[in-house]
Amino acid sequence: MSDAEDGKSSLFGRWRRRGDAPATPSPTEAAGDRGGWLKRLAAGLSRTSSALGRGVTDVFAKRKLDAAALDELEDILIQADLGLAAAIRIREAVGRGRYDKGIEPDAVKAILADEIARTLEPVARPLEIDPAKKPFVILVVGVNGSGKTTTIGKLAAKFAADGLKVTLAAGDTFRAAAIEQLKIWAERSGADIVAREPGGDAAGLAFDALTRAKTSGADVLLIDTAGRLQNRAELMSELEKIARVIKKVDADAPHATLLALDATVGQNALSQVEIFGRVAGVTGLVMTKLDGTARDFAAAIAGVQDP
Repeated sequence: MSDAEDGKSSLFGRWRRRGDAPATPSPTEAAGDRGGWLKRLAAGLSRTSSALGRGVTDVFAKRKLDAAALDELEDILIQADLGLAAAIRIREAVGRGRYDKGIEPDAVKAILADEIARTLEPVARPLEIDPAKKPFVILVVGVNGSGKTTTIGKLAAKFAADGLKVTLAAGDTFRAAAIEQLKIWAERSGADIVAREPGGDAAGLAFDALTRAKTSGADVLLIDTAGRLQNRAELMSELEKIARVIKKVDADAPHATLLALDATVGQNALSQVEIFGRVAGVTGLVMTKLDGTARDFAAAIAGVQDP
């Protein structure tokens, strides 16, 4: 899938500038939009590990729906790292009105996808770029290998294509490859970039990038950060320092903080959301690698689990 195609079917196609007058959809268009989103979600989930699909097929092939079948389904969902609360909700949804009747495995999978969509829908909001805040500062955080730099590159391409002037800050100063990767993304999208030699001070670079973005009249500043484990206090304190330093230039920055979540991590996503949220004030999640494994389901609902 090309970057452009990916942008159409992911988070990056769901942003808008705050203040823009959203078109009022007709009932048909609204239904079509929701249906399209559900179809895209179902398509993404259909690419997950075949283990979960095989498990569902084994349980429900040529068998009536009874308590034992529902128990087995619940076990499969828990083993897939979906979480107990979500597994119970899906079990109840599958059993509702179908007890002691035959049900096809594909119907169970459709219910599974629909329940996940229902869980996500109330909190699925577009990333709004407020033109009154110039530059609009977006800080991207996450653990090692979660897809932060690629996320920034795709956002930069999307924003630039929509006519916004973009500046990138190569704040992952620990990894030379990340700096080079972001330079390539900047060249592709026509974005300005602020970078230093590997090993430089990330907070100082973020300060310089915001100062430069203000001077150049940039609309959006995207700040990359080094990957860090959420249980390493000293690394998380460095992230806090970046946020403190950029506030010296703009007291309201960052205006958005995105946590990149590798969809294969399962329930570990809950810990990441909690700790990064507390330290960095996360305002949105970016799901990456959604076609990896059955653990996609757990990560997809990590931000909306019941307490």
